[in-house]
Amino acid sequence: MRAQETELDRLLSNIGACRICVEAPEGKPLPHEPRPVLRVSSTARLAVCSQAPGTRVHASGIPFTDASGDRLRDWMGVGPQEFYDESRVAIIPMGFCFPGQDASGADLPPRGECAKTWHRSLFAQLPQIELVLAVGSYSQRWHLGDAAGSTLQETMLGWRTYLTRKTRPRVLPLPHPSWRNNAWLKSNRWFETQLLPVLRREVRKLLSEPRSKKSLAGRKRIFY
Repeated sequence: MRAQETELDRLLSNIGACRICVEAPEGKPLPHEPRPVLRVSSTARLAVCSQAPGTRVHASGIPFTDASGDRLRDWMGVGPQEFYDESRVAIIPMGFCFPGQDASGADLPPRGECAKTWHRSLFAQLPQIELVLAVGSYSQRWHLGDAAGSTLQETMLGWRTYLTRKTRPRVLPLPHPSWRNNAWLKSNRWFETQLLPVLRREVRKLLSEPRSKKSLAGRKRIFY
């Protein structure tokens, strides 16, 4: 366990110092200084795996400090205190840094360098993760691989299949909680009536089980 934590610490230090998207980017370089935002520990059994930080998160360094975060926490049935308890909840976006915005002011997609460089090594150091909440299509395609649907709708409709797979960690896809998905939510009422009760039950189970002394001693790392 100690060797694993040491390796995790080393990996997170490298992520925190990463400048690949500025110094060796794929395409245009990141238009500002990198500021990786993720929360990881060796004890968290639930992982919120989303898209990338937005402008407010880039400024604050704290993930989901916006209306999308409020909606996501409501979906999960948790308050900020539980959500930001990094010993229980990991927050790992596909892109660790704010990717910038396009000409219309919309956030750009997550930088591809992050997942290619860091994600497999990072998740290899987190074998205790039992459930991944794959928030948005970018996260769903990475965590589900070829099993993901060709569209968000197709992936979301298969949520029961993903959640009951024998492979670990289990994956539960979620749409991004942005207001941009209000129309989707309105036309897919089953999300609220069928999926959300299961989501809240799964989250409560993982967060309510008492932590062992070994778990309480687990080391944690936060970047912001």
